[in-house]
Amino acid sequence: GMNPDQLKPYERCASTSNRNFEGRQGNLGRTHLMSPLMAALTAVNGRVVDPS
Repeated sequence: GMNPDQLKPYERCASTSNRNFEGRQGNLGRTHLMSPLMAALTAVNGRVVDPS
């Protein structure tokens, strides 16, 4: 990770970063790369949703 904020194993994260590689956000963390719109909708709804 780039800082001490890392995912726990199998914890999930919605990310808008275009710099992703294995272990970047924590060992065994699951990162879902998405657009800013999708990240905002995910944050508001607490889950990944269909934007349509």
